[in-house]
Amino acid sequence: MAHDGSRPDAHKRRPDRFASCQRAVEDRILELLGDAQIAGWTKQEVLAAMIEVAENTNLAMHQNVLSSVEKELRKLMKRKDV
Repeated sequence: MAHDGSRPDAHKRRPDRFASCQRAVEDRILELLGDAQIAGWTKQEVLAAMIEVAENTNLAMHQNVLSSVEKELRKLMKRKDV
């Protein structure tokens, strides 16, 4: 990822850390959005895809949550078959 020179503050408890992180990734996200639109995707499609990828990545990073979701989905699928 291209880096704009801003680094996270060493203090993880700073109240503005999240906003600072958003500013740090915003340019790259806007660049990706523009590239995808030039390729032919609509803005809505790209934003929806970005959100889905972010959510899936977050779930995958929390394997215990993912396993729980998979377990619940299996239960629902069994009920559907009955």
